[in-house]
Amino acid sequence: MNRELFSIQSLKTEELAASAYRVEYYSLLLFKGDNRFLVDGVPYRSQSHTILFLAPYQSFRRLSGESGESGESGESGEIRLMQFHGDFYCIEYHKKEVACNGLLFNNIYLSPHIEVAEGLWNEVMSILDKINEHNRPDTYFEAIVKSYLQLILALSSKAKVEEIGKSEHANPNVGEMSRFVELIEKHFINERNVSFYAAAFSLTTDSFSKKVKKEFAKTPSQLIQERVTLEAKKLLHLTYKSVKEIAAALNFEDEFYFSRYFKKNVGLSPARYREKTGISIVAKKSME
Repeated sequence: MNRELFSIQSLKTEELAASAYRVEYYSLLLFKGDNRFLVDGVPYRSQSHTILFLAPYQSFRRLSGESGESGESGESGEIRLMQFHGDFYCIEYHKKEVACNGLLFNNIYLSPHIEVAEGLWNEVMSILDKINEHNRPDTYFEAIVKSYLQLILALSSKAKVEEIGKSEHANPNVGEMSRFVELIEKHFINERNVSFYAAAFSLTTDSFSKKVKKEFAKTPSQLIQERVTLEAKKLLHLTYKSVKEIAAALNFEDEFYFSRYFKKNVGLSPARYREKTGISIVAKKSME
């Protein structure tokens, strides 16, 4: 097995504060304390034991200071980083076992992190230590690591579901925002103008944007753009469609405009993204 498809390392938080860190693989970052950070430019804050989940070519930057952008009061320490390539562990193929795709990864409507109890944190850290114990060349390494990885994702998925349940119970606007999510999912390919969604709520564009920003920490425009980009990533990774075919499927006027749009939002071209992430086993099995 190519060990480069899976890795665990320890980083100092200061290493991730100077500029955005763009992950190439599926990544879990584990850190403690009061931390402010950006994921794809969106600000978040955690105040406990935190596990952050990033899909390929998402960016992460830790911020120092109470205000987020400046100061020296952010908590320093160690970040544990676990990364795996889709060729090593395909989350789409294993979604029935761990239910993490669209829950931990690849969901633009949910926060990308969970704050976990100390007991679960210690359990996950113990599993990472066990993986490191088996990090030696033998024929069983890959099977052992995949089993431990699946366990971490299953435990995290359970914690995320519990977190969502608590949040929805405390949120009086959950029904209204669920309707907005449904509208995006139904219309994002053909309707990318915020005014279309604002009209569905009988609100001005400005009032609607403020309402959405308060709920998701993102503007409607950001959500629509992220949804288009997410679909493009899925089609590049989960199908054999050409870039031209994907551009047409997403209602872009031509493949060149689509490529510029994708590169602006992801940091590399569609062809390069497919080359780096590969085509999933899910697509390969669909051809059998």
